Amino acid sequence: MIWVLLIFLILLLLFLLIIFTKLTITVNYYHYNDNDDFKIEFRIWFGLIKFKKHIPLIKVDDNSPSIVVKGKKKKDHSSKKSSNEEVHQITPDDMMTNYKNTREILNHIIGMHVIIRKFFRKVSIKQFEWHTMFGVGDAAHTGVLCGGLWTIKGGIVGLLSNYFNLKEMPILQVTPHFQATVIQTQFSCMFQFRIGQAILAGLKLIKFWKGGRPKLKSNTNFSKEKTKSV
Repeated sequence: MIWVLLIFLILLLLFLLIIFTKLTITVNYYHYNDNDDFKIEFRIWFGLIKFKKHIPLIKVDDNSPSIVVKGKKKKDHSSKKSSNEEVHQITPDDMMTNYKNTREILNHIIGMHVIIRKFFRKVSIKQFEWHTMFGVGDAAHTGVLCGGLWTIKGGIVGLLSNYFNLKEMPILQVTPHFQATVIQTQFSCMFQFRIGQAILAGLKLIKFWKGGRPKLKSNTNFSKEKTKSV
């Protein structure tokens, strides 16, 4: 009886630990002309357990109207590390299928906007930086377009402050380049929430689910190239 009670207490403590654990997600994106680099990291317990996803290349396929995505993922558990390389080809049909599947799921959930908005208010944005250098080779056109970029960035920050909990003032910068044609942008964001809050939002989505099973379509146009281990 004592062993049963002890196991129950251990499982309860483990459950409470997971519920109150904060998940930190860091997103970094860099673009310079035709070069792209995207990194996302999930971290809990001060980095003791973390998962990294790196997509160093996003380009348009020369032989078909599709996007080729080459990525690396890295998983850390204490001292154990593993990584592999993945190559996917995303076609317009794949994007249309994902859009239809998302719309199908939304149609099966009552009041999803309210549930998602309440969850977003629990998410804290602890870092937000967005630096851009832009130029089209003409000083007048560059000045007008840079003004438009400031407007777009301000609008995005306004939406974030309306839906999320901004902990720090966002850092925004637009640098005009009047002598050459250049597009360079660097974006980094860190947001954090408790795993229990995400679980609660998921339970609410299940609770307000209506109808039967949604009719989802699968993507069949991914590249046939297999995942490569590194």
